[in-house]
Amino acid sequence: MSEVVSYFLSFLAAAIPAGMPLLYGTLGEILTEKGGNLNLGVEGMMYMGAIFGFVGGYYAGSVLLMLLLAFAGGALGALIYAVLTVTLKANQNVTGLTLTIFGTGLANFIVENIVLNSPSQTAKVSDELMARITNAGIPMLKEIPVLGPMLFDTNIFVYLGIVIAVAMGLYLNHTRVGLNLRAIGENPAAADAAGVNVTLYKYAHILVGGGVCGLGGAYVAFITCSGMWIQDCVGGLGWIAVALVIFASWSPYRALLGSLAFGALRVVQFYKPAFMRGISDPLFSMMPFLVTAIVLVITSIRLRPERMQPKGCGVNYDREER
Repeated sequence: MSEVVSYFLSFLAAAIPAGMPLLYGTLGEILTEKGGNLNLGVEGMMYMGAIFGFVGGYYAGSVLLMLLLAFAGGALGALIYAVLTVTLKANQNVTGLTLTIFGTGLANFIVENIVLNSPSQTAKVSDELMARITNAGIPMLKEIPVLGPMLFDTNIFVYLGIVIAVAMGLYLNHTRVGLNLRAIGENPAAADAAGVNVTLYKYAHILVGGGVCGLGGAYVAFITCSGMWIQDCVGGLGWIAVALVIFASWSPYRALLGSLAFGALRVVQFYKPAFMRGISDPLFSMMPFLVTAIVLVITSIRLRPERMQPKGCGVNYDREER
């Protein structure tokens, strides 16, 4: 029995970090959609955050600069989206898809130049920087049996992701600014008539949402890939994050649970029990995407109003048409 418990705890300990990039992407998209904008460019913003953060870590060796640049990279991608959709009223779906292509191409272009100028012909950050990122255990708390190693002896991205999720939940549900944002997402014309600056709110939250997605990209570059740039490193996580927004019913708190569940799907192939060892690994690799499709079908069934997509999401608001 103790072996089973130990096996399960090891699996859970692996699922938490595996779900972190999904959590960042989901939280960023939730914040964007709460303001009435559907940004399908999560993958592109994650790539931009990944390469900007990687450049900061590679050249400066600073954890803080890496995080700031990763946030700025995702926010830059979101700014492009905001200008096109909020100001120029471009189609949100097309703009998001284009942003994904742009972000992926930009990341590959920048890293190609890093590799060409590297003596080793590889793009990898220093071991010292990686040690500062990954060895972020909290003294005393990490000594707690069972939960300590799992929750308090991990990397800085895990702590930051949980803090952002809780803070975003409080912000959206218990602050006036957050409630104004939700009002814009439901009915921008009514919010505008009540004196809320719709354009400012949209820009601010689209940029912050993009920045959070960028942090998810940095997680992939520094934790999943161990500080070495790998082609196609994000690998579809942005698309899973878009589906997770629906799975989480636009709730940052449920996004925590959803990312844990999908993180478990990502690592289950390494912890499969004896009776499943005959199943090929590629089939397990398909599971997150298969479950994503199933989730989209199930959640298409009518939900309670508070768990549905904001009514104004995906529709450009033009004040002149009020």
